[in-house]
Amino acid sequence: ASFVGEFSFGPRSFKSIPTFDPDGDGTGPNVGIQNLYISYAFTDKFSLTAGYMGTFVGYELISPAGNFNYSTSYLFTSGPFQNAGIKADYAFSDKFAVMVGLFDDWNVYTDADGVSDIGAQVYFAPMDGWDLYVNFVKGSATGTIIDITTGYQITDTFFLGLNAADFTYDTSDDGGYSGVALYPQYAFSEAFSLGVRGEYFAIKEVKDEFGTVSYDGGSVFATTVSANLKVGGFTFIPEVRLDSSDDLGFLDKDGVAASSASQITLAAVYAF
Repeated sequence: ASFVGEFSFGPRSFKSIPTFDPDGDGTGPNVGIQNLYISYAFTDKFSLTAGYMGTFVGYELISPAGNFNYSTSYLFTSGPFQNAGIKADYAFSDKFAVMVGLFDDWNVYTDADGVSDIGAQVYFAPMDGWDLYVNFVKGSATGTIIDITTGYQITDTFFLGLNAADFTYDTSDDGGYSGVALYPQYAFSEAFSLGVRGEYFAIKEVKDEFGTVSYDGGSVFATTVSANLKVGGFTFIPEVRLDSSDDLGFLDKDGVAASSASQITLAAVYAF
């Protein structure tokens, strides 16, 4: 048996995940639960896990220590962060495994509708160095998301990752999103790697109760170039990101609506 408890602190906590702050405005104790669950392995192949867990959906993680890029993708910020419930994992072999579970709606400690979502994951390793995950979550309040996450270590120095997802609200007229992100990364040495994330993300059109389109939808293409410089558990991440939208989805430095945005980030991450 194992127990995991992981918490986040600080002003960013209440902005991204549920917290103990009842107002959600940062005036209360900004402590967020990221993981709080217990797991029991009945055999080498079968285990049960119950509690509040980091989601199994998607390529990127909440913790920057688990990501190559410091900024996150649109797919990550639009999808679930956590799932509360119970899940069963069964590994048929080292190359094939299945998970099924019952969960609350995304990112909530308790759900007014009770355990109302079903989820599943299929893991497949076509060859050494290549991992493929197909993820599925469906709930009456949230909708249905289908997600594919894969990564292939092509050579000792070159890695290629991909994330593709499609989400539709329970009522399809309420819209949703779809997108794909590609993650090529090259390690020049153990201490220095360079990677690019290219992402296309589209928001689906929304219709009103009469079937009239009330929102045409929109799309954005984002390119992120990140370097990883590692010394022990410390990683320094300089990053350049360019986002371009087909509508005025951004604000420039003067607060005027714009169709593109850019940013330069310098991040330091220490994992222990």
